[in-house]
Amino acid sequence: MPVLSAITALFIMQILGEALVRVSGLPLPGPLMGMLLMLAALMVYGRVPAGLRDTCHHCLRHLMLLFIPLVAGIMLYFGQLKRDWLPFVLACVVGVALTIVVTALVFRWMLNRSRASAP
Repeated sequence: MPVLSAITALFIMQILGEALVRVSGLPLPGPLMGMLLMLAALMVYGRVPAGLRDTCHHCLRHLMLLFIPLVAGIMLYFGQLKRDWLPFVLACVVGVALTIVVTALVFRWMLNRSRASAP
């Protein structure tokens, strides 16, 4: 699967996820639903095509570039953040802590699962 096909597949899944969320009214972000649809499609397919895997690895290596618009957006609302900094900082800290805890629990679960299935 060439890179263009992989990027097209990612965008199609994101668009489908966005459409599904809007039609169903689910309280989820469209890109998240798109990722879940991609996961389901890959589980049905049985493997990750090499082009999709390589494209996603390349995107993840340059993930910091995707945060530039976010930082610019934060600077746009700097006046509001100056007034409401405490909830913003608390949301960031709690979000990061929750992410670390969930990641550690999933990692532990996967390690136990791999040890149980190892001969």
